[in-house]
Amino acid sequence: MSGYQVVAQNFSQDHENKIHSDEIAKKYGFKGGLVPGVAVWGHLTHPLVDLLGEDWLAGSVSNVRFFKPAYHADHLEITCAQDSAGYHVQCLHKEILLAELHSSLPSELPACEDQTVFDTSAKSRDRGEIQWETVVENQPFEPWHWQVTEDGNQAYSEQVSDTLPIYRACAHPHWLLSVANRALTREYIMPAWIHAGSEIRFRELLRVGDTIEVKAVPLEKWRRKGHEFIRLYLAYRRNGRIAAEIFHTAIFRMAQ
Repeated sequence: MSGYQVVAQNFSQDHENKIHSDEIAKKYGFKGGLVPGVAVWGHLTHPLVDLLGEDWLAGSVSNVRFFKPAYHADHLEITCAQDSAGYHVQCLHKEILLAELHSSLPSELPACEDQTVFDTSAKSRDRGEIQWETVVENQPFEPWHWQVTEDGNQAYSEQVSDTLPIYRACAHPHWLLSVANRALTREYIMPAWIHAGSEIRFRELLRVGDTIEVKAVPLEKWRRKGHEFIRLYLAYRRNGRIAAEIFHTAIFRMAQ
């Protein structure tokens, strides 16, 4: 088992998602503003990329789940172990498990999700506040493009204190998963919400300079314990090919 230590940063105190602010997070029972889940994911990927490099970034299947929040200035311990099923990475603070990542590099990646899910009429871009009724299963969002710039990649790397030299050329996983959050906030005003977990399939290496088309569609929504959940599917396409797929789960409205 290998170890890695890092200090968490809440770089989103002023974000539209007020779960990252002390004032609002405390109203929901937290002790302060939450460190973004995508940042915790970024920390979890560090030992895998350090060990496996481009092989992991270009051909892996991962599942990350968040159990308890990280807070600004928390000292995080990242542990990584390997067995016959793949790699198991944990994020702990004071021996409390905050998040867990299971990852493998299969000889053959799973088949891509059926892309006909994007063939129906897209949601209108009115960007009202998210409501149960405005989340429509299987209604895609308008596709959009973004570019992996050198400055942006450096900024996302710095947010998770990641100095691996590979990110001078390759897109950081923290940025790649942050785009899934952006897909939601492009469509809805979301005053306070929580990233619960994601499945990530990296199919091709994404590099600085690449332009990526993002397609996204809500696959399902459900209620549990007063919370309202969404599961979003995203396909990142480069030059017409699917380079990455993400199944992104969030609590979009929390129980009061």
